[in-house]
Amino acid sequence: QVQLVESGGGLVQPAGSLRLSCAASGRTFSSYAMGWFRQAPGKEREPVAAISRSGSNTYFTHSVKGRFTISRDNAKNTVYLQMNSLKPEDTAVYYCAARWAVTDSSVYTGGMDYWGKGTLVTVSS
Repeated sequence: QVQLVESGGGLVQPAGSLRLSCAASGRTFSSYAMGWFRQAPGKEREPVAAISRSGSNTYFTHSVKGRFTISRDNAKNTVYLQMNSLKPEDTAVYYCAARWAVTDSSVYTGGMDYWGKGTLVTVSS
């Protein structure tokens, strides 16, 4: 069992930055690939970024490429999402998720095993 707790959301002005953190419980964090997903009001949840269990491989959805970065610290059981140049359309609840990884380089945008409860990011002036 893995428990995930997100933090770092809030209100930010357009062009601003936020860093989301996701703290995981358990001693097997390094066995899981991690992902960040978001759900905007009235829309379906979508994958935003993902990282392999080793951190060697990443994925970003097209709309955030060049603005967001994902990283992880396996010693701290934490994954991060650095969000720069934020836009109003980035407003959403952001969820952290974990999936047992088959290889060191596997990244996943679906079929996640565990989910956090989410943190709200609002981009508005």
